[in-house]
Amino acid sequence: MSASDYNRMRLLNQVLTLYYVSELTQAEVGRRLGISTTTVNRLLQQAREQGMVEITIRTPFHYLFDLESRLKAGFGISDAVVIPQVAEGANAMVHTLGRAGAGYLTNRLRHGDVLAIGGGTAVHAIAEALEVRDPVAVQVVPCIGAVQGRVTTDVNYLASQLAARLGGEAYQLHAPAFVDSAAQREALLSMRPIKEILDIARQATVALLGVGTVDAQASRFVQFTALSEEDMAWIAESCGGVGEIAARVFNRQGQPCAEEYAGRTVGLDLRELQQIPFTIGVAVTEAKALPIYGALRGGYLDALITDEAAARGILHLLEQESQT
Repeated sequence: MSASDYNRMRLLNQVLTLYYVSELTQAEVGRRLGISTTTVNRLLQQAREQGMVEITIRTPFHYLFDLESRLKAGFGISDAVVIPQVAEGANAMVHTLGRAGAGYLTNRLRHGDVLAIGGGTAVHAIAEALEVRDPVAVQVVPCIGAVQGRVTTDVNYLASQLAARLGGEAYQLHAPAFVDSAAQREALLSMRPIKEILDIARQATVALLGVGTVDAQASRFVQFTALSEEDMAWIAESCGGVGEIAARVFNRQGQPCAEEYAGRTVGLDLRELQQIPFTIGVAVTEAKALPIYGALRGGYLDALITDEAAARGILHLLEQESQT
């Protein structure tokens, strides 16, 4: 190394030490070393480009922010929110999800938006947690029919609750989510009041949707479709179903499946849901990792709100696939 190279590196080291360790401003570094602020700025930029500077961030929840960045990069989504696992049990996690989702939703919505929603416990938790100081003139519309016997997670009830808390207007879809045959579904869809509501949902600017499993013991899908355990096993084993959004089942790669059951669902299909400009998916617990993974692979979500257990499970599935 020549003398000039040594002197240059010595100056660079002094600049880096004063700026990053002593925390002087660029102007102060320049005065201390007798060089211009422009030269200090140029040397700092050069050091970063040559890998001489490593910046480590250690905020308390940095590991969660890292999971969020990995989810966004891995699936090409616009946003991800990963909540910490600070409480035991699925109910406690859903409650925490509700608070996080409520804050995210209010920051996202703008006057004039049309918000399409599905039903379920996650959307219910968000509706319960909403606290809006300034009303937002939005329209809230179901994208799927109603479920009998489960008022708090029913989509029409949730549309009313969300609209009331946001200061907007709610629409009601007076049709069941699931019927006995494709013929019944077509008859309902041909009715003007039902068609008009679903047409409003098709014009939504934002969607808020839970991501469900197709597990016979725990799935909301079985609860409102009254399918037997044999039916559910057939969906999982023969059709490859791993999850559902608005009662539309998809496989691990996000492709629609179980079409016979989809043909009996009153609501928007997966292709129509994909046309909504910004869709927020909400789900927690490790059991939801595979359904969320399928939803992300299918391109059905633009943003995801989940917990760290599910996030780690999703990223593990992504890593497994990259190795095959």
